[in-house]
Amino acid sequence: MKAHKSIGMAATLIFSLSVLGGCAFIRGNMGDEFKHDEVAALEKGVTTRAQVAALLGAPDRIIEVNAHEVFQYYHYDVKSGWLLLFSRTNVKSEDLFVIFNSNGVVDEVIFGKPKRPIKFQVWPFGDK
Repeated sequence: MKAHKSIGMAATLIFSLSVLGGCAFIRGNMGDEFKHDEVAALEKGVTTRAQVAALLGAPDRIIEVNAHEVFQYYHYDVKSGWLLLFSRTNVKSEDLFVIFNSNGVVDEVIFGKPKRPIKFQVWPFGDK
């Protein structure tokens, strides 16, 4: 009878420790969210480098590609969770690239937005 009681106590102790110390949930953001009306205000062949900076702020990165200056703006939303030995991490990203010609005028605007909203989930307890 003592063996059953000690096994039950050990199982309860293991379960309690795993529940209390075996889970964590984290959420973080990097970069500013985009205001879609500000992105829509960028006109090819019209908007200048200074106007882009005034409208959107300083870029997160400045790249030079084939003699074209590129302003990159981004926003990342990260959600991560651990439950015992299972974990799941989701990253939603939005990127905006503004490409300027040699005169410092917008030549191209490339805006990548996410296809669907990100849900908080921890595998195996969430969506597939």
